[in-house]
Amino acid sequence: MSFASVKPFKRILLALAALFVALQLVRPEKNIATEPSANDIAAHYSTPPAVKQLLAVACYDCHSDTTRYPRYANIQPVASWMAWHVNEGKKHLNFSQFATYTPKRAAHKLEELIEEVGEDKMPLGSYKLMHADARFTAEQRTLLTDWAKTVRQRILADNGQAE
Repeated sequence: MSFASVKPFKRILLALAALFVALQLVRPEKNIATEPSANDIAAHYSTPPAVKQLLAVACYDCHSDTTRYPRYANIQPVASWMAWHVNEGKKHLNFSQFATYTPKRAAHKLEELIEEVGEDKMPLGSYKLMHADARFTAEQRTLLTDWAKTVRQRILADNGQAE
């Protein structure tokens, strides 16, 4: 049986299956640091264990140099979508490189965090669908935003800037 003798619908299915298999050969680079960053926000500012836990389970996958990858992240096109998503998240805020930000930028990033988390815009809904531990309670949102406010105030005060 030749490919030409297969009905058009079956040809399309076979072509799509072949494309899916070929896509599996494409492997985007994973976002996994080999060691903790000396520039991580928690290395420079007092971060209570409860806040570190919230950051780890709800923020660091997209906003740090270390992502926890679920098994399905090895399947294309999910792997490429996740790589793009993580790169976009790190462009906006990278907790692993936070100490490299200028004081003005660091204060602004924390101001954005306070707003986004406070209004329940972060973590993203698509992330919360797959990560139940990233669904913040009101108390957890308050804990995280109060911490961010404290760090932001310290950054401003240390740099002679008034709120």
